[in-house]
Amino acid sequence: MLISISLTAGQDQKCYNTGNFTSNSTYGRNRDFILSSLASNVSGNSGFYNATFGRDPDKVYALALCRGDTSSEECASCVQAATQDIMKACPNQKEAISWGAGPSCLVHCANRSFFGKLELDPVSPLYNVNNITSNLTQFDIIWESLMDRVARKASQGSSRLKYATEEANITFFQKIYALMQCTPDISQSDCHFCLHRSVAEYQNCCHGSQGGVVQRPSCIFRWDLYPFYDLTAADPSPSPPPGPSTNNEVATNNFAIENKVGRGGFGDVYKGRLPSGEDIAVKRLCKTSGQGEQEFKNEVVLVAKLQHRNLVRILGFCLEGNERLLIYEFVSNSSLDNYIFDPVKRSHVNWETRYNIIGGIARGILYLHQDSRLRIIHRDLKASNILLDGDMNPKVSDFGLARLFDIDQSQGDTSRIAGTFGYMAPEYVTRGNFSVKSDVFSFGVMVLEIISGQKNTCFYHGDEAEHLLTYAWKNWMEGTALNLIDPVLKVGSSREILRCIHIGLLCVQENVANRPTMATVCLMFSSSSLSLPIPSKPAFFMQNTMEMQGNSEFNIFDPSKSSYVQFTVNEASISELDPR
Repeated sequence: MLISISLTAGQDQKCYNTGNFTSNSTYGRNRDFILSSLASNVSGNSGFYNATFGRDPDKVYALALCRGDTSSEECASCVQAATQDIMKACPNQKEAISWGAGPSCLVHCANRSFFGKLELDPVSPLYNVNNITSNLTQFDIIWESLMDRVARKASQGSSRLKYATEEANITFFQKIYALMQCTPDISQSDCHFCLHRSVAEYQNCCHGSQGGVVQRPSCIFRWDLYPFYDLTAADPSPSPPPGPSTNNEVATNNFAIENKVGRGGFGDVYKGRLPSGEDIAVKRLCKTSGQGEQEFKNEVVLVAKLQHRNLVRILGFCLEGNERLLIYEFVSNSSLDNYIFDPVKRSHVNWETRYNIIGGIARGILYLHQDSRLRIIHRDLKASNILLDGDMNPKVSDFGLARLFDIDQSQGDTSRIAGTFGYMAPEYVTRGNFSVKSDVFSFGVMVLEIISGQKNTCFYHGDEAEHLLTYAWKNWMEGTALNLIDPVLKVGSSREILRCIHIGLLCVQENVANRPTMATVCLMFSSSSLSLPIPSKPAFFMQNTMEMQGNSEFNIFDPSKSSYVQFTVNEASISELDPR
């Protein structure tokens, strides 16, 4: 538990409620001595100094860090002021921290060893009360890209200095200035994580403001619209490896038709190759389309923050004039729909591979919903948005329609119904409600498609066309669920397949509350001894073929009303993708 001391005269102190000492005690004398020694030592040690004094149980650990652009004199002065602030604001607390004005320095003392450890709390965000007045959508894209670059540069620093600054142009006359620094005793990965957590903290509290600071024991992050640091100071951080270059569109041979590998609602997808030899996938926003601006921002802002083996990785982007490009890792085995729905290819995808694909998709969605530092609802999960790498591991892609949720937020609403027919949950289509359970519904549809090898909207049993969910439910109720299995699956555990059908039906239940979360779904897959509840009926979607042809109007069957309700989806994301 922490006691927060309010911001005073540009300084910020935090007193930890983890133990006190009495005046003139051995611990108190040790603390006073080591704090008084920091200013004289830090300026001669590249702006970073840590030390201990005394013996347990009265041993004191202390650390001082100066901003990378401060002179020796400024560094010593800031640390001296910060230590005095600790002594005044936290006279009897064994652990305390102070950030100097700016912040230009940091002082941390404690009765425990924190050297080399990632310390995220306490966190102190500050922000400018004025708001951004320019185009916030475009500003966010530039800002996010800048923060990613500076965090990467700072974390790649040395064991003596992890510090970086950089600027980005908003207009010809205005720039964004950013500074990031970590205590150099922590690892590169911990530094990178700390800085990204600070960027996320700022966005959660202060998005739209004209500047801000986030202070943590292990890292400091600040940005503003004016140069608040010494622009002439040498940046000690090595430059990061060059990102994907789109100069003259060299990587894709100027978007040559032979390099085009797919097309979606966003635009065309091309295969490219960097000078380093690395293959990439370049998604190009259609210039003549009014759609895609928000989708482009979503992909840049959200995907750049996500790191998981079952999510496609974004490498960079281009925003110049009317050109909008997203650069991804190249995933060699195209998308899931090109395998399971192909009469020839699907015969080469055995049950073990399909089961691994189902599990990988589930883990990727769980990461989005729960395990990442963000909570993201994808809203367009479908077979064509699942890419397969060289080992047939699945990667969730296409975050153009994704929505960022607060950690404690459970549901959102929208008047813009966008998605793909057959995968959208009924509550989303009929009322605009979406939640983690909407993604669960889409996942359940994909599970049944992977097992059957057929699309949900054109499932065939013999010569008769039927909706996949209707067919699966009918056979489940009649005890003939094995009829759903793709006939090309020669080998596979019937018990395991039936369990997957069972889980798929639980995910597509009509009642939102009855659907499991992805955490529960993953538990169901990992524990075969776990008893599964009995599924209730799914939402039966029936397509009006005539109205689907040539326009974006379609009928959705609402079971609660026993009638058809017509919807017009002018911005639906209906993707037809080849290898990317």
